[in-house]
Amino acid sequence: MPNFLEGLAVVALLSCAVYAQTQIPRYTANSRGVLFTRVVLLATGIAFGYAAATVYPLDPGPAALNFLIAFGLVHVPAAFILFIKSARHAGKT
Repeated sequence: MPNFLEGLAVVALLSCAVYAQTQIPRYTANSRGVLFTRVVLLATGIAFGYAAATVYPLDPGPAALNFLIAFGLVHVPAAFILFIKSARHAGKT
């Protein structure tokens, strides 16, 4: 059962990551801002995922799940902000 819940968390959080990455250009005024935001989110996600994966140094299965969960978790605030901007029909900033 824990693997099912972890798998469900991976799917939900990676969906947030995909949503955030695809919506960034819609609400960012210039291409440099889009690139900067994407790089910061990806770098932070990878760093946070790596830190979470080191909890299981000898077991690659749970380490990979932890990495993906942490990577997606970093994108949740950005996805939430972009969702709110979408609901308000906000323009580019």
